[in-house]
Amino acid sequence: MDEELKKNMLKTGTSIVGIVCKDGIVIASDKQTTLGELMVANKDTLKIIKVNDYFVAAEAGVVSDTQLMIKLVRAELKLKELKSKSRPTIKEASNLMGMLVYNNIRKFSPILGITAFITAGIEEDGTFSLFSLDPTGAVTEVKDYYANGSGMTFIFGFLERKYKENLSIQEGVEIAIESLKSSTQRDLASGYGIDVFTITKEGIKQVVAQEIKPEYKQKKTT
Repeated sequence: MDEELKKNMLKTGTSIVGIVCKDGIVIASDKQTTLGELMVANKDTLKIIKVNDYFVAAEAGVVSDTQLMIKLVRAELKLKELKSKSRPTIKEASNLMGMLVYNNIRKFSPILGITAFITAGIEEDGTFSLFSLDPTGAVTEVKDYYANGSGMTFIFGFLERKYKENLSIQEGVEIAIESLKSSTQRDLASGYGIDVFTITKEGIKQVVAQEIKPEYKQKKTT
């Protein structure tokens, strides 16, 4: 099963990326949804979901599974708040989602149940954190940057050269956009636009919503 998961990780047609900055987190994604490997199903999909006022998740994988997990984790976090009279940490919220991913992949075949997330949020004391959730349900705190989906190889290659410690939020937004441009130029399952969210002490905000429109241009002929 682990081998099947490895083979299918890059088939989760999308590009999502999270970047740690000195004053917050930047999360970005493309906007394309594919129908298997056959066609583009949607050109304007928002893949970064604000779960609540302090927790956000970028999704990759089978849409029905990711949508259900977002709904479940939103409800479970609300229940925990009501029962304990306190807010879960971002690590607790990420681990809850990781448990859902783990259970999901063991109920379905690896081909049908593949999901992955990048999560981030703001703690009650104003600090912030970033986590990766791979298709097996493993949860790992990220100290610099992380990418997932079919475009991840292009994003990692770009960020290996461009990322540096203590980026400002604006610098993080700029390299997130450029990393996704690298992905959407070469990955067949990513494209049609870019969404970028920032997670800072001011809250979770969408700061970029770009659309890519193809156009035909006449080439010079001899």
